[in-house]
Amino acid sequence: MPSKQRVVVVGNGMVGHHFVQQLVSQQGDNKNVDITVLSGEDRLAYDRVQLSSFFNGKTEDDLALTCSKTYQDWQVCFHTHSKVVDINRDAKTVTTSKGESFEYDKLILATGSFAFVPPIPGKDRDHCLVYRTINDLHAIKKSAQDSKVGVVIGGGLLGLEAANALKQLGLQTHVIEFAPQLMGVQIDGAGGRLLKNKITELGVTVHTSVATEQIIEGENSRYKMCFKGGQTLETDMIVFSAGIRPYDNLAREFNLEIGERGGIVINNHCQTSDKNIYAIGECALWNNFIFGLVAPGYAMAKVAAGHVLKQLSSSTASNTPLSNYSNKTDEFSGADMSTKLKLMGVEVGSIGDAHARSEGAISYYFEDQPNGIYKKVVTNEQGNKLIGAVLVGDTSDYDNLLQYHLNDIELTTAPEALIMPLAGDIAELSANDLPDDAIICACHKVTKHTIEQSVSNGCIDLARVQQSTKASTGCGGCEKLVQNVINSALAKASNTINVVTLNEPVKQPA
Repeated sequence: MPSKQRVVVVGNGMVGHHFVQQLVSQQGDNKNVDITVLSGEDRLAYDRVQLSSFFNGKTEDDLALTCSKTYQDWQVCFHTHSKVVDINRDAKTVTTSKGESFEYDKLILATGSFAFVPPIPGKDRDHCLVYRTINDLHAIKKSAQDSKVGVVIGGGLLGLEAANALKQLGLQTHVIEFAPQLMGVQIDGAGGRLLKNKITELGVTVHTSVATEQIIEGENSRYKMCFKGGQTLETDMIVFSAGIRPYDNLAREFNLEIGERGGIVINNHCQTSDKNIYAIGECALWNNFIFGLVAPGYAMAKVAAGHVLKQLSSSTASNTPLSNYSNKTDEFSGADMSTKLKLMGVEVGSIGDAHARSEGAISYYFEDQPNGIYKKVVTNEQGNKLIGAVLVGDTSDYDNLLQYHLNDIELTTAPEALIMPLAGDIAELSANDLPDDAIICACHKVTKHTIEQSVSNGCIDLARVQQSTKASTGCGGCEKLVQNVINSALAKASNTINVVTLNEPVKQPA
């Protein structure tokens, strides 16, 4: 038996790296686990959420989430250019494309996802690219040097980010979307129409309800895209961003359970059908659902790290049924898919049941056409709980609405007042209105109580709270609310000090 238990992590994306962080921090000073990271890419983890900032001047180092020195300090063994090609579940080993073999006691599959490229004839031509990795960005940048027109196939979140990149590179930019609207997963039809108008005003031509049939040689540009119905569009570069697919090929090849439409099936502890193999992030299928955001992946990483350590520390772990681990804090139970972002300067927010699909759901709308603002809130049938929202053009209400939704806070005013201040008093939540266990930072699952504890420990400004708790260091969308909690905690501390001072006996002058 080895002196230390061996954990091998396949994949070093954002979620794989977060698992390593969690494993290192959760085991504390008891370094009884050997951690090996195998990255198929030529570099260690970087921030995929901020990829578009690469075209605004950020460097690869700016995007990096870790470095060799950090992993060395953590006593983590790592290998880049090390794509895993074989899993021997009986011998508990993995082998890379280099022929190197690594033994494991617990194996973590954090292989993420890959860009889906529709089976369009001509898709494999030069200058037909995807938008997924730093190396993809370099390829796009190089292609743009010899191009004047660029097309993105896909009008979802990543597609619009790719379109923004092409526009920043100086290309005449088009977006091709098969569906009748942009960002159909996150926002409703009315929000999609406004988003299309605003992006068009920024100089990007948007084509919806369009299906590409083939890509052929162009007459005036490098290629000609032929659409169903006879329309064509000439372009020099094509970027495919038509969604993602789970990178589950290892699990398929080595007989782990796979969902009907892909994804590695996991339980609430993120274990696959092999109890010694875990899957986290976009490659994992939980309750028949794949989570395409980083925050759920981080939550999976934390759960998996805790369960791995618990299993490895138990001398009877191999014979212990999972039902014995009944502590719900150690389980993954799904994740909220709300999101706030800015696309080409256009603010977009989506919360909960944005499409009002719940039984009895009631929707309230507000649209300011002159200023290009659309807002919708969705409540339950009784109208006293917020279950969804859509914001386009102005997301200043996002944090407020999200806390109503996440914490199931009962509405004390008319629902329309949430988005139409003139309809009544603004139902603005303060930090004092939120329960202690309210999630303030969804990316890192930082609660109000954790931030308040950080403040009481001397972190009295945003920068120090960020360093202490990681709050608002993911997507950054919660920064305003984090500051609100800090201000509230400081005010409470000040009041406490004043009360103590007032209650002290008054000293008489000598």
